[in-house]
Amino acid sequence: MNENLNNLAETIVSSLEKNKGILKKQFMESSLEVGVRYCYLDQLIPEKTAFEIFESFPKKEEMRKMSSFREEKYTSKNFDQFKPLLADITFAIQDPRVISIVEEITGIKNQIPDSTLYAGGLSLMEKDNFLNPHIDNSHEQTRMYYRTLNLLYYVTPDWKLEYGGNLELWDKKVKKNVTIVSKFNRLVIMETNPWSWHSVSPVVVEKQRVCVSNYYFSADSPIGEPYFNVTSFNGRPNQKIRRMYSYFDSKLRNFIRYLFPKGIGKVDVYHGKKQ
Repeated sequence: MNENLNNLAETIVSSLEKNKGILKKQFMESSLEVGVRYCYLDQLIPEKTAFEIFESFPKKEEMRKMSSFREEKYTSKNFDQFKPLLADITFAIQDPRVISIVEEITGIKNQIPDSTLYAGGLSLMEKDNFLNPHIDNSHEQTRMYYRTLNLLYYVTPDWKLEYGGNLELWDKKVKKNVTIVSKFNRLVIMETNPWSWHSVSPVVVEKQRVCVSNYYFSADSPIGEPYFNVTSFNGRPNQKIRRMYSYFDSKLRNFIRYLFPKGIGKVDVYHGKKQ
């Protein structure tokens, strides 16, 4: 492990450890809001380092544009093309010591990191970009491991609620939500299961909101029984046509993926090795 990655991991562990009691309480009690458990910690790492991460982010032209009725954003996991600091912060959040303290906070055990970046990486949103309400796909590509947690680290300085681009967690019917501001140097930890609907509100200012995304997996189902779903989208409460279209779109993609699994037996998400 390189020294900078190790130092970042140690700093994250220290921050989480100092706030473990508060975070654990928040995670457990948050289920009373919309049924999705979450917690967040501000000032995760020294502000100077967080700003350096922001300054290291690639330009949108260097990223992949995701554009559909479901989402508008830019993503990348091509860390070899960018400054090493971006890979360091991403994989620091996957460090076994970080995973261990996150398990203590959430009570979710036997978690493993997304070491192949099947789902993680960098994301950027600018004005009019959005991510509609959705539940994440239940597994990584081998279907050996369930997705258990999303860990979202925001590094845009001075980001405010009124700018949009904020994380939203929804109830099972996608009618009621809570908003978590994409605040600078904030780490959000949220659970993933068949009803953990979440979204990102449209960005409404001429600014860019950037995020480092990580995901944890486990061989244990987060609901105690087997299930499977692809990433399934919905519309916002006032988007009736989009909600209807999203429903049938998700049903069709689930059916196709069930019949024709993609990547089964090819990649081990924990070791990152071909099988």
